[in-house]
Amino acid sequence: MARQKKLYDTKQEAAAPVAAPAVEAAEIAEVVEVKEEKSKFKFKTELGRKIARREITSIGEVFAAGLKIKESTIVDALIPNLYSEFVLIGQAHGKFGGGKRRLIKQTQKKTAEGNKPTFSALAIVGNMNGYVGIGVGKAKESIPAREEALRNAKINIIEVVRGCGSWKCGCGEPHSIPAQVESKSGSVEVKLIPAPKGTGLICEPEIAKLLKAAGYTDIWTKTWGQTRHKGNFVYAVFDALKKCAALRPKGYKIYRGAV
Repeated sequence: MARQKKLYDTKQEAAAPVAAPAVEAAEIAEVVEVKEEKSKFKFKTELGRKIARREITSIGEVFAAGLKIKESTIVDALIPNLYSEFVLIGQAHGKFGGGKRRLIKQTQKKTAEGNKPTFSALAIVGNMNGYVGIGVGKAKESIPAREEALRNAKINIIEVVRGCGSWKCGCGEPHSIPAQVESKSGSVEVKLIPAPKGTGLICEPEIAKLLKAAGYTDIWTKTWGQTRHKGNFVYAVFDALKKCAALRPKGYKIYRGAV
């Protein structure tokens, strides 16, 4: 045993590590970066796989090809700095705080087991430069409802059209809409009118969130109906922006998507 112990205790000289060539080290670093980039976003659709392979590098290419966005991670990968906001569709309860607008709308279902509450949220996302989307989320708790609303808003993102359709301005810059457009949702009717530069967003504050996320700075609005229902109000304006994107006014320069 003593002899074996001496053999085990003898220290063997460790072989000096061989320095890897500079080219191999650079290739290894590139592989690591690619793995980190792929692990950041997990895609499930073919469009997501094309983005992972760098075949598509911008959100404009997606709309130009007429492809449909089916997962929110695609928007996260193509538009990293995304502006997000929630519409105040709820109302606070109580004697002193009653009537105040809230992000979450709560409804209840009467059952034999008791009241089953449901929470709803309406989210707005956009890059403030030609792309905007809205989405509704519903869940049994408030935080999952807000997360679902953000995911749905990213999936429903659209490309809007901007220009200078006001006869008072004529600057040709993308600060307003190129032409007047109308739309309706429920009992709410909305008319969007081009405004000259410096006018600002002359509209209800909740609608200003949507127009700001799309990249508009000067617009006049005219409304009819029950505009207190903020959900229909926002959907009417969103549908008006879709119709405006389909218009082809003559004599005005149009900016589609990001500028």
